[in-house]
Amino acid sequence: MALKLLQPGIQPLGQFDGYDRDVLTLKGGEVVSFASVTTSGQPGVTTGGLDQAAYDVFDGYVNVSGTFMRPAVTRLWNGTTLTSASRPLFLSDDGITGYGTLFGAVLGGTVGQQINNPSSFTYTGALLGPHTSTGSGKTTCWDKPGLYGVSLDAVDTAANGLVPTNSALSVGAALSFTASGLLTPAAAGNGAFGTGTSTPNVGYLVEFNTNQALVTTPNYLVAALNSPSGNVSSVGPRAFQFATIYFAPGSN
Repeated sequence: MALKLLQPGIQPLGQFDGYDRDVLTLKGGEVVSFASVTTSGQPGVTTGGLDQAAYDVFDGYVNVSGTFMRPAVTRLWNGTTLTSASRPLFLSDDGITGYGTLFGAVLGGTVGQQINNPSSFTYTGALLGPHTSTGSGKTTCWDKPGLYGVSLDAVDTAANGLVPTNSALSVGAALSFTASGLLTPAAAGNGAFGTGTSTPNVGYLVEFNTNQALVTTPNYLVAALNSPSGNVSSVGPRAFQFATIYFAPGSN
């Protein structure tokens, strides 16, 4: 859903092309890096089978054995597109819902029943406007250490992943990432390159948070077990939406 800037670093990178295979699937908060892709010899020329990019991206390249290569931002840590040696490490800041679309999502519908609850990741209304990368093909990247929030639909949701139900997690737990760039506990053994020195640590877990919005009053603030109505069905646990992390790439 989103990368949430809390006390971030400064001056994010926004001039680099996103890799065609995954640029429009980023949710925000994935760990990304530079892949090396073949570029057309002539700026602005679209060549079949080659990664496409905005005109200004063709301004730079690296000559590798007579082949023009340029960087493209991706989260594909598959050992081919990105490898364990790929550096530097970034947090992506583009998404497909919420802030990641130009005008958000439709509200209203039949007698106003179509709403988008900020306590969940579900948008019932149609998205208005394109993905933030659609217009430029580029991906915004944060590389500076700082405090960031990552929505829980954009992290590793396995039982031993970065989820509030994982009882093995603790404050300050080291974080790594999966082969899809999703944040995950480094100790879980499900990092992109396994455990040990080959698995880069990218930061530390601080806490899990709700959306912290009191405008849409959560049930745990308005319902009580001793309610005069006797209705206790609305009482439930807090609905966590974000993981707050301290991003510190290369911290191991």
